[in-house]
Amino acid sequence: MKLSRNITTKINYVLDQFLPPALRDAKWFMAPIFKLFFKKSAPYFINFKDQSPHMTQEELADIYEKTAEGHIQRETDLNKESIDFILTHVTGKSVLDIASGRGYLCKQLAKKQHLNVVGIDFVLPAIDLEGFTNLSFKEGNVEQIPEEDNAFDTVICAHTIEHVLNPKQAISELRRVAGKRLIVVLPRQRPYRYTFDLHLHFFPYEFLVKRLFDNPKGQIILCGGDWVYWEDQPIKEAQETAE
Repeated sequence: MKLSRNITTKINYVLDQFLPPALRDAKWFMAPIFKLFFKKSAPYFINFKDQSPHMTQEELADIYEKTAEGHIQRETDLNKESIDFILTHVTGKSVLDIASGRGYLCKQLAKKQHLNVVGIDFVLPAIDLEGFTNLSFKEGNVEQIPEEDNAFDTVICAHTIEHVLNPKQAISELRRVAGKRLIVVLPRQRPYRYTFDLHLHFFPYEFLVKRLFDNPKGQIILCGGDWVYWEDQPIKEAQETAE
C-alpha cells in the first residue's frame, strides 16, 4: 500500500473518534480487517499489544523486520505540514535526523547547502546520495546515540518515540546531542488494543506530551494531525544547576 501520512492520519482519526470502542477493541471485528490489509503479517499486529510489554530491544527489532512488508510503503511518515514546520525551524548548520528511515527528510534538509545533515537509523536501507555532498548516514539507536554531547545544532526525531521501549532514555539522549534545538514529532493517537502500527506509547492529548518532556519552556502545536514539540537547549543549564 502507498498512502501518504496526511491520508492515514485522517483514516486513524475517523476510526479512533467515531467507531464505538466496543468495536474498535473487539478482536472478532478488527482481525478480518488486519488480515485484509496485512495478510501473513496480520498476527504480529493483532498480538503486538499483548506481547510488547515483555519484549527485549532485540525481539522488538525482530518484529519490525518480520512485518516490514506489511507496513505502508511511503517516502516518509511525516505529513506535509510537519515537514514544512521542520524545514523552517531548523537552527544552526549541523542537523541530525534520528531514525531517518528512507532518508526523505534528510534529503529535504540537505537541499539547503549551508546545512550538514546526518541521518541515523538502526537499519539503514540503500539510499542514493548522488548530488549530495553535505549528507551522510550511519547506524545507531535513539536510546544510545553514537555521537558526542552537543554534536548537532538541531536534532530531529520524528515518529520514533512511540516505538521505543524507554522513551525517557530516548529523550535524554536526544537532549544530550542537541546543541541548540530539539524537534520531535509524535502521532496523536488513542491507545486502542488493535492499531495499524506497532506503537508502544500513545499521545492522544497535549498534556501527555507535556508530561513526557517535562519542560515548561517546551512548545507544542498540532501540525497536520500530529504533535510537533520543540525546545531550545538552555534547559541543559537548568538541569546541570539542579544536579
